[in-house]
Amino acid sequence: MKNRITELRGERDWTQADLAQRISVSRQTIIAIEKGKFDPSLPVAFRLAKVFGLTIEEVFLDEQ
Repeated sequence: MKNRITELRGERDWTQADLAQRISVSRQTIIAIEKGKFDPSLPVAFRLAKVFGLTIEEVFLDEQ
């Protein structure tokens, strides 16, 4: 699943570690999600959207 996490993180000058701490996951989880190697659970997806002040659909892109 494609996402805008790297872009959104960059706009806020957050490191992967900063974002991981803000949503209570490991930095490795953020790396895997950004690379599209791991689809987050629904609770993690909601936390990501919330920390950026966006909807899930604005963070994660439908590839269809």
